[in-house]
Amino acid sequence: MKIPRDISGEELCRLLKKYDYQITRQTGSHIRLTTILKGEHHITIPRHKPLKVGTLNSILNDIASHLEIDKSELIKELFGKK
Repeated sequence: MKIPRDISGEELCRLLKKYDYQITRQTGSHIRLTTILKGEHHITIPRHKPLKVGTLNSILNDIASHLEIDKSELIKELFGKK
């Protein structure tokens, strides 16, 4: 499955609630999310509309690595059922 080209930072934050990511702070246009699922993990997401593909790819790689799942599986779970 391809990475979506039209997703905003806020929409990604909503989708990541599925993995227990919660907003811990926001500074300017950047949102900091934290999860304690499989250990504590922090990720910063720009509040841009839409996110650049490279930025989104990097965020997804980081999350997949932390959750110890394949990135393509993560993409399918987050964006597959719209």
